[in-house]
Formats: sequence, structure tokens, C-alpha cells
Amino acid sequence: MRLSKKYFLLFIFLFCIKSVLFAQNQPDDVVGYYLTADPFSDAISQVCVYNNGKGAYEGILIWTNDAAGKKYEGLIFLKNLVFNAQENEWQNGNIVYPGKPGKFKTYMRFEKDGRLFVRGYWIFSLLGKTVYWTREKDSRNPIIHHPGS
Repeated sequence: MRLSKKYFLLFIFLFCIKSVLFAQNQPDDVVGYYLTADPFSDAISQVCVYNNGKGAYEGILIWTNDAAGKKYEGLIFLKNLVFNAQENEWQNGNIVYPGKPGKFKTYMRFEKDGRLFVRGYWIFSLLGKTVYWTREKDSRNPIIHHPGS
């Protein structure tokens, strides 16, 4: 049985629409540099998310405009994020806030506008903070590179 050309083109068109409407991230889509504002101060920082080579993602503080925060440049503050394809997000991570005690659970996902939604929380998701990271092309610090570079 042959499909007519009209049905074939319709099938291709519908497949393309499905791909655009239900875009699925790939695990390494999160890898890169991001600019973020500190949720507790006016500091602006650049972080780098990278694949640690063991199936998880980590984040390192690359640069900050805060003089007091300069001592934390190079700190791996985000660990153990694993991509969950069903939820289309990176989950089960831990984040430490430089200069503050304790670890917080975290997960991340991309928003429709391309920003990275990052939620850090204690015990359950309602007790936490959300920040948005904006992707940047290059490192702001020529000295500090992520371990994978």
C-alpha cells in the first residue's frame, strides 16, 4: 500500500510540529556558562555547569563582581545533578551557598524563554529559593576553568 504524496507531506508536517511543541532536552544541554544574581545580596556571578564524567552535572563559581566573594571563585558549589528525561529536568543535586552552612537540595530546568530555572530548597521544595540563570557564551575569568576543559 502506497501513501499518497499529500498524506506523506502531512505526516512530515505533523512530525515537525510535534518536535517543536514537545522539545526534549538532552542531558548535556545544560553544559555552559551562566550569569546569575545572588538571591541574598546584589552580587552578580558567572557559573559554569559541566558534565563530571560520571553521569552527573556539577557547577563551579567562575567569576563574581563581589569583592568579598572573590575568595569563592573556583568553588564547586553544585553537585550530583542527574538528568531525568521524563521530567525534562536535572534533579537530585546538592548546592552549597558560599559562606553559609549546610547543603540544599536542588533541581533545574529550562524555561520557554531559554533561562535556566534553578530551585534550591531545604527538606521540601516549598522551603527554598528560585533563581534564574542566563546563558553566556564565554568565561568571564581567564584563570578559572571548569575541570572538564
